[in-house]
Amino acid sequence: MDQKIISLYDEYTHSKLGRKEFMKKLAILTGSTALALTVLPLLENNYATAGTFHDDSISTEQITFPGAGGEIKAVLAKPKDKKNLGAVVVIHENRGLTPHIIDVTKRMAAEGFLALGIDALSPFGGTPADEDKGRELIGKLDPDKNLQNYLKGLEYLRNSKDGNGKTGCVGFCWGGGMANKLAVSDPRLQAAVAYYGAQAKTEDVPKIKASVMLHYAGLDERINAGIPAYEAALKENKIDYHLYTYEGVNHAFNNDSSAARYNEAAAKLAWQRTTDLFRTKLK
Repeated sequence: MDQKIISLYDEYTHSKLGRKEFMKKLAILTGSTALALTVLPLLENNYATAGTFHDDSISTEQITFPGAGGEIKAVLAKPKDKKNLGAVVVIHENRGLTPHIIDVTKRMAAEGFLALGIDALSPFGGTPADEDKGRELIGKLDPDKNLQNYLKGLEYLRNSKDGNGKTGCVGFCWGGGMANKLAVSDPRLQAAVAYYGAQAKTEDVPKIKASVMLHYAGLDERINAGIPAYEAALKENKIDYHLYTYEGVNHAFNNDSSAARYNEAAAKLAWQRTTDLFRTKLK
């Protein structure tokens, strides 16, 4: 697919570009409205391909925990009949706790971790089915309360009878940015992994105590613009970090419900590196 089309979709999903204007620009790039409508399903997430992860060795339940001003909804997944588990908060993209991210949470549990997929849109009743509405609500979250909700999620895991007290986090897109924020906000965090997420402020980097892993897509110019300053600050402050750029792939390369952007080879390699880090730091 033409990279200009993928870049336009990225602009649409990460800016205030409205759907009507997006479709107009897409029709120009593809040559007609009819062709734009043909291309659109390849760009948008198809959750018919999500919700398919099943592993009889894990259990999954819907839970709530006290947040900053109300109950926070989450999916808790864990290996059956096992205790003393390292725990991981899974942080969704900018459309909420979608079927894809619930699958990621289950996959993390299947790797041997206590995994908590938090719904950041809980203050609005939870993640809506309409992705455009989800993105709109993400922009309405109170940043300070939202951060507190994730910090409280980490505390929930540390106090779990099934955990060993060690915690990490992994986030994607909007969640990648949140993973970086948690790294600078929680000195008890052992490991933070950010997939194509906004970098932490360089002046906050000295606060990081966790090991940090950063996965970037080579074609993701918007996010990658922040890499040099962030990496320089990590080096200057002697933070334990690992930075990987996957050449020739797009933002959201891990999302297997997005046909145009998913890259299986990059996704598998990044996942292996992520789970290896968690096994080292959380076991």
